Amino acid sequence: MSQTIQSVIDAIIARIPGGPLAETVDVFKAGDPSQPVTGIVTTFLATYAVLKRAAELGANLVITHEPIFYNHLDRVDWLGDDPVYKAKLKLIQDRKLVVWRFHDYWHRHQPDGILAGVTAALGWQYDLDPSGLPLYVIPQTSLGDLAQVFKKKLGIGTVRVVGALDMPCHRVGMVAGAMSGEYQIRALRREIDVLVVGEINEWETCEYVRDAIALGQKKALIVLGHANSEEPGMAWLVDWLHEVVPGVPVTHIPTGDPFLFV
Repeated sequence: MSQTIQSVIDAIIARIPGGPLAETVDVFKAGDPSQPVTGIVTTFLATYAVLKRAAELGANLVITHEPIFYNHLDRVDWLGDDPVYKAKLKLIQDRKLVVWRFHDYWHRHQPDGILAGVTAALGWQYDLDPSGLPLYVIPQTSLGDLAQVFKKKLGIGTVRVVGALDMPCHRVGMVAGAMSGEYQIRALRREIDVLVVGEINEWETCEYVRDAIALGQKKALIVLGHANSEEPGMAWLVDWLHEVVPGVPVTHIPTGDPFLFV
């Protein structure tokens, strides 16, 4: 008997410490989960292009890390008759796709699924410092060369750097995705040389780093981009799912960096 999409999700949640959660953003965003699963696609974000490609592959379950309708809880009342929203919803409905968000649970996985994927892509190892900050202790290199490592290992076209490119880096803190400026600044106050983040409010974390440098501190910031910093974790999910739901085709479709640098 074929597995249903619901049974796949149930099997995933059963592998997560503390699951199921009473409150979570990890819910079905669209589609009928009672249908048999034909294939799974993992992605950082279920864009129109990702959904279209999933349908072309014959997959009907799209597991996305982030919301699909442009806000954290996927509220759609404010979108109304917006043509972009309607076209995306029509694609999901016409191709009988099911979209499920996998954010809270994946971060609760031991180890954190996103961080595990990034770490595997870098070929490094990390420890959690006393505050819970992921810390990589690497052979000393310059900030400029470290930025190139992230570009090469994660396949990023451009990264943004605050700091002196010749500054020695040995202790690297990681805050993938989007966290508050306060959280990032507290992380910078730990015993690290450079903090690597997904995205920032430009008037918060980077300005703290600039002021710290002006005061003579050896601190730096590398901004990868939100998608760039978390996509490897959704790619790492593929092998994990092969063990959870053996026999079901699983493919990762990258969302890709949305920005062009001209």
